[in-house]
Amino acid sequence: MQSKDNTIGDRADGGRKAKPRAPESDAVRARAEERKARLAKTLRDNLSRRKQQARARREGAADETEGLPAAKTDESET
Repeated sequence: MQSKDNTIGDRADGGRKAKPRAPESDAVRARAEERKARLAKTLRDNLSRRKQQARARREGAADETEGLPAAKTDESET
């Protein structure tokens, strides 16, 4: 039988000790803010693109594609 000191599940945090957090430097904080701004822009661009596709589908127009097409036409049926 194990003693209570060696069991993991007795503590509310699952037996893990919380690591002390180091204070954030200005550089770390600035990088985090830049990353958040970059991700927010990416999300806005994605939403805009999806809205544009939905509008085109309602109007009956084909989606505009950039880059490589998602699938090639089957060339074996000639």
